[in-house]
Amino acid sequence: MRVSLRGGSYTLEESSKRAVLVLEDGTLIKGVGFGAVKKVTGEVVFNTGMVGYTEALTDPSYKGQILMQTYPLIGNYGVCSKHFESDGPKVEGYIIRELCRQPSHHTSEKRLDEWLEEEGIPGIERVDTRYLTKKIRIQGVMRGILQVYEAGDEPDFQELLEESKRIPDPYERDLVGEVAVKEPYRMDCGGKIDVVLIDCGVKRSIVRSLLNEGLNVTVVPPTYDADRILDYEPAGIVVSNGPGDPKRCGAIVKTISSLAETDLPIFGICLGNQLISLALGGDTYKLKFGHRGQNHPCMDLKTKRCFITSQNHGFAVSEASLKDTGLEVTMINVNDRTVEGIRHKKKPIFAVQFHPEASPGPNDTYFLFREFKREVEKALGRV
Repeated sequence: MRVSLRGGSYTLEESSKRAVLVLEDGTLIKGVGFGAVKKVTGEVVFNTGMVGYTEALTDPSYKGQILMQTYPLIGNYGVCSKHFESDGPKVEGYIIRELCRQPSHHTSEKRLDEWLEEEGIPGIERVDTRYLTKKIRIQGVMRGILQVYEAGDEPDFQELLEESKRIPDPYERDLVGEVAVKEPYRMDCGGKIDVVLIDCGVKRSIVRSLLNEGLNVTVVPPTYDADRILDYEPAGIVVSNGPGDPKRCGAIVKTISSLAETDLPIFGICLGNQLISLALGGDTYKLKFGHRGQNHPCMDLKTKRCFITSQNHGFAVSEASLKDTGLEVTMINVNDRTVEGIRHKKKPIFAVQFHPEASPGPNDTYFLFREFKREVEKALGRV
């Protein structure tokens, strides 16, 4: 059988790997394998972005998850390490419709399948991602098993179906601890203002955005308590994005609660938005299939202006729970009306659920970094 590809073709005989995906509801799908010969488990989620697969694969927020791309052609511009959001891929596995094995781009350093094989990440292609996406939208995210194997070394599919009934819950793991730094480090841009970033699985572009605003950044592990953070004498605090259930981050929530008692400006992004809400008495809940993509519309409730945002989260803040917390909702998702932004009514504390550092085309929400800098300067008496 010959499989046609944009930019070339190959036969299944020439592709020595096969793959199978089994979902917890008993769905079993066979496909062509690429990347590492390996079996993994995780929560199967989808991302609707048309570009940015390198950034998505290296986003620490995907730890514990098997990522599926809804865009049908992946790998066509290869892999460039300058686009990494961390030191390597953080997904458990990868699901795509069609893999480009002959990429063409001046920044390409290697093929996607070569890179994932080197990094130990299994992938499956030649599957109906549209069908799988519709299934997840209707039934919600579910756990799955992805196994890549050599042709002729077929696994016991019935055994995999039985195993799919008892797939471990990735949210029982300390996912933040798996991706966050173990020791603090400092990034100095030569600025006159120092801030501390609590690393829950931070993307490199968030740190770059802070540096671009003239803020020196000290990145600390999520295990640091308020006293250790205050020892750095920061002018402001940033709580980063990251993977997992925010309610399993009790120590970080306690730290933020203590920091909120100071007058320091605090800025949260994605998971940081949820952790700040919990720290001040709010609540969070799991979304049916999450928000993962590059074109999610969010509306500022004050100005009624709509922003196009990049998102990657499976949990959200409960608006009703914020009633007596001192926090108010500032932005909502136009699609489902979920909370996308919060701000404290009296303190310089604010956060957003989306990623203002991401720029899939528009730079609609980058201004939030400047807003944080203004809050810091105001606290320092420089404004």
